[in-house]
Amino acid sequence: MSEKESFLMNRIRSVGYAFKGAFLLLKTEASIQIQFVIAILVTIAGFYFKISATEWIMQIFAIGLVMGIEGLNTAVESIADFIHPEHHKKIGFIKDISAGAVFIAAIVAIIIGFIIYFPKLF
Repeated sequence: MSEKESFLMNRIRSVGYAFKGAFLLLKTEASIQIQFVIAILVTIAGFYFKISATEWIMQIFAIGLVMGIEGLNTAVESIADFIHPEHHKKIGFIKDISAGAVFIAAIVAIIIGFIIYFPKLF
């Protein structure tokens, strides 16, 4: 196999692992399942209210931001639990920081949602 084919096959494999990871996240994590349902609902709302292209960009960005950071939070928590299964103050701190990142992204997404939908509702 040439170096170019090897590079291409590695990229294809990487995409496969990414799809597997996204599927596992959706299948096993309640928080991402809730966020996925919310994403579907605001997408339906976007079509209903005929939001602009800029609003679509912001909405899709917000959805991706929250779900992506939630995935990273899940990974951090899983690694922390694997490394130190029993309660440890430093592990708790790390997990809290990771959860805080999701919280910040969710607040930003809520603000974006209000900016997009508040004028359409009132």
